[in-house]
Amino acid sequence: MSPRMQTNAPAASHAEHDPSFEERLAAIRSRVTAHDFLENKGLGNEVGIHVFAYPPERVWDVRAQVAELEELSRAGKLSCCIHVRDLWDVLLQVCDQKRIADKIDALELKRGSDALRTRLQKIATPEAMVAAMDWQPHERGRDVLFITGVGRVYPFVRAHQILENGQHVFDDIPVVLFYPGTYNGRELTLFGDRTESANYYRAFNLI
Repeated sequence: MSPRMQTNAPAASHAEHDPSFEERLAAIRSRVTAHDFLENKGLGNEVGIHVFAYPPERVWDVRAQVAELEELSRAGKLSCCIHVRDLWDVLLQVCDQKRIADKIDALELKRGSDALRTRLQKIATPEAMVAAMDWQPHERGRDVLFITGVGRVYPFVRAHQILENGQHVFDDIPVVLFYPGTYNGRELTLFGDRTESANYYRAFNLI
């Protein structure tokens, strides 16, 4: 299935109330507007990369919260300026730049999904994705990068590769990865599936 059709986003569900999730979700605003967060203080020499891991079935709640914070930022009602980069949109942007967007469906139909994945991974490299996400100049002490859409771009793009390639590009501002799975400080596990886990040691849990 082509990236224009595939979302990998879980369908909305009537998940049981999770107080810890609700509390973490509500705490995002105060965390990303805190002075020490915006200045990357208290992290030693580490890059300010943070992960907000969440149950995949709560994706719609996370999207709503991100959209609300982005709108408040645009309206000048926050002490930070939030830049949201949805990896799905970035993937399509890279495909458009490489002039292959209109060939994707035909490639999958002719050669299959595995061939499509291989082709896209060669074109939408982590370096190309990060370059498409960047803006200049960054305003240190004010700009914050939100990365969303992790589930939608899997398996074409892997979140840990984006972080690894982006840590030097965005080393002057805090980055928040919204991750539909778990992060234990050492390992990112997408959708709770251990077979899709990846080691990543340089991020901090946002909340």
